[in-house]
Amino acid sequence: MTSSPTVTRISECFVKPPDDHLSPEEKQPIHFTPFEILSLNIKYSQKGLLFAKPPPSENQDFSIPVFLDHLRRSLSAALTHFYPFAARLATRIQENPPSYVIYLDPENSLGAKFVYATVDATVSDILTPPDVPLVVRSFFDLNNAINHDGHTLPLLSIQVTELVDGIFIGGSVNHLIADGTSFWQFMAVWSENFRSKDRASISHPPVHRRWDESDPIINLPYTHHDQFIERFEPPPFKERFYHFSSPSVSKLKSKANSECNTDKISSLQAVIALIWRCITRARRLPPEDQTSCRLMVSNRRKMNPPLSDYYLGSPVQVVRATATVEDLMAHGLGWAALRLHEVVMNHDHSKVKEMVESWIKRPVIFKMSHGIDRNAIHVGSSPRFDMYGCEFGLGKAVAARSGGANKGEGKITMYPGREGGGSMDVEVCFGSELMMDMECDEELMSALMVD
Repeated sequence: MTSSPTVTRISECFVKPPDDHLSPEEKQPIHFTPFEILSLNIKYSQKGLLFAKPPPSENQDFSIPVFLDHLRRSLSAALTHFYPFAARLATRIQENPPSYVIYLDPENSLGAKFVYATVDATVSDILTPPDVPLVVRSFFDLNNAINHDGHTLPLLSIQVTELVDGIFIGGSVNHLIADGTSFWQFMAVWSENFRSKDRASISHPPVHRRWDESDPIINLPYTHHDQFIERFEPPPFKERFYHFSSPSVSKLKSKANSECNTDKISSLQAVIALIWRCITRARRLPPEDQTSCRLMVSNRRKMNPPLSDYYLGSPVQVVRATATVEDLMAHGLGWAALRLHEVVMNHDHSKVKEMVESWIKRPVIFKMSHGIDRNAIHVGSSPRFDMYGCEFGLGKAVAARSGGANKGEGKITMYPGREGGGSMDVEVCFGSELMMDMECDEELMSALMVD
């Protein structure tokens, strides 16, 4: 592409679950946990899949109107199980004493938004350039929405963008109702409904019961959302993907464990440790500076008793591994990976409980501007999500991509490699100068060259 093409919106509508499908219990308000409420200023999560259209020789029966209709009908069926995705947020305000209670109102079910758009670009135009083309950000709806906007905006918006030879299905979902685990479970159910004639049952229904029914309703000490809302835009950044083959990942894991005389370090921790070291080196920070790697961790299996893997919500928390630049550079891959392993393992039920009790005593809504740390990297998503298991009659996706929301210099997004087998794709966001140094990093380049 010589210039960024324009995405043209052709139509949009709202897709609802079947009428009167909610039971009396399901019509009750859903109250959020501290993990979710504190993220009111964070933007919607945006993830999607790029598919190739059937080849011309097999394209005779492919019809965009029929395909879109099938997507809408199967989406409606999926929303039967994921009914909070079709609802809206609501707030109950009390002035004396100040009380601001945000909850989800299942009866206010206006539906999920469904957008059809077109763009004069090919699959190759999206995948060939070294940097992710800016047009990919237009493959998603609600680009500027923050979670609090779910009072008036849909909690889920699906945009289907037709390329010359491909289809991109992008989802924007409110982080109060879904983390990456819940979103990809929803996508799997939607895909299952698309491919199945029997939409009454699914393999793994979501668990709607809240994580602890004894939790108090959260009363925020506000009388108006202007007292805590912030809309933050980061400086310009670029995105680039690095592909780690299965042998490359295995070699990194083996190297990290060997250096520490252990077998505890995971493949994911080894890859993230490599990226942390390479970005820190490219930043050319003073040796005495502190650097950190922030990891988004699901609390499902950290609780005692653990939550179901199919728990619907966003029970996530940030854990941090810190080190001086000098130590991170001097001690090698295994040392950095072991720091990551330790902070993940040390994050247990007691740490989760401590955070919850502390936050409830003094609720604070996170502001993106307060989270800026030029010496840190922030890792989101996971290569363990079954992204490529989601098919919509077009075969396996050729790539997974994300929108521009919640990104900035130093943001790392993890994906499974398309070929499976433990391979990974890592999307790194950074400025032009940092990108040039990364491309010359011997440790990174040697890891990527493993067959």
